[in-house]
Amino acid sequence: MSLHWLKIAAASSVAAIALASAAYAQTVRVTVAEYSSKTGPYFEKAASEFEAANPGTDIQIEVVPWDVLQQKLTTDISGGANADLAIIGTRWLIDYVSQGVAAPLDSYLTDEVKGRFIDTFLSPSVMDGKTYGLPIAASARALYYNKALFEKAGIAAPPATWDELKADAEKIKALGGDVYGYGLQGKEIETDVYWYYALWSQGGNILDADGTSGLDSEAAYKAAEIYKGLIDGGLTEPGVTSLSREDVQNLFKQGRVGMMITAPFLANQIKEEAPDLKYGVAAIPAGPNGDRGTYGVTDSIIMFENSQNKDTAWKFLDFIFTTDKRAEFDANEGFLPVNAEESKMPMFADNADLKEFAALLPDARFAPVIPGWEEIASVTSNALQKIYLGEGEIKATLDAAAKEIDGIIAANK
Repeated sequence: MSLHWLKIAAASSVAAIALASAAYAQTVRVTVAEYSSKTGPYFEKAASEFEAANPGTDIQIEVVPWDVLQQKLTTDISGGANADLAIIGTRWLIDYVSQGVAAPLDSYLTDEVKGRFIDTFLSPSVMDGKTYGLPIAASARALYYNKALFEKAGIAAPPATWDELKADAEKIKALGGDVYGYGLQGKEIETDVYWYYALWSQGGNILDADGTSGLDSEAAYKAAEIYKGLIDGGLTEPGVTSLSREDVQNLFKQGRVGMMITAPFLANQIKEEAPDLKYGVAAIPAGPNGDRGTYGVTDSIIMFENSQNKDTAWKFLDFIFTTDKRAEFDANEGFLPVNAEESKMPMFADNADLKEFAALLPDARFAPVIPGWEEIASVTSNALQKIYLGEGEIKATLDAAAKEIDGIIAANK
């Protein structure tokens, strides 16, 4: 064979190998919700480690802010341009399942993998006996209080009831200056949730036993009266409806709020941004009959039905849900452990703040898994804003909201 043909044959062989390698390469795209500045680096590092251990794989990470995540996913799904894997709010999952876009994971879930999880956090992703997601983030809510302000105001312990909380807020207000007794959010995500704490403490529920709205109940009216009373008494920060959860958290980190309810991740933020702030974590106040509830939250990572590389996508999921990878992620973000072995690690087991949150898990309530939930939450938040602003009477406003919610529920049946 001539040198010319040898060169052609060699070139053809190289091209064939390149094509074969390209065909073999498994690309998995992952849409990641941004929890903090550490989220992107964590997933990029995990992707690099996975690729090194699995030659021929290419894990592509796309980090998306939470406030635009749902719209982006909706747009991507409608255009068939969605990733293989995506983080979602677990409350969105029922819509994805009903639309047939979320793939069940049961064929991959061995007993060993299932056994890694704390069931409280895995169960919200199980629908009709099938598992459609894994809990990428888990959280609950508790009462944070400023120990320095408590000491100045002569408050010996965190409030056990809403009446005690009001009395404590009055003592903090009496200190004068630019401080507020109770931080109350009234804008954006979880505005409705912030009110549920009071609702649950009064024995109320988001939905009644017959599946209709629980907003038109005596418990709901009383819960709204509690918050409206705090606002009108000057016991909260001014302009409640213009402050989001993050805004109120910032006030707390500045030492200007005596008490607020939020998630474990605030503790991480305090340690990094306000290390001199002395704070404590306690149970959410109870109602007159001892009722209380914390908001249990999970975000899930799901696999899309139209993924062309499901096996590799699952392999990456399996990797990031190993105990060490979960511990790294949860320590970064300030989440509760979803992995049973992880929860025994000293960084979690010996964490006084997380112990308070974990103690509340038996009282955890989750958002109802029903179609149209986001719209329902929005109706609730809008009604609360009217009440907080004094633009609507409590009973009439909540009754109207309940009627609108019942219409949404009926339309989605």
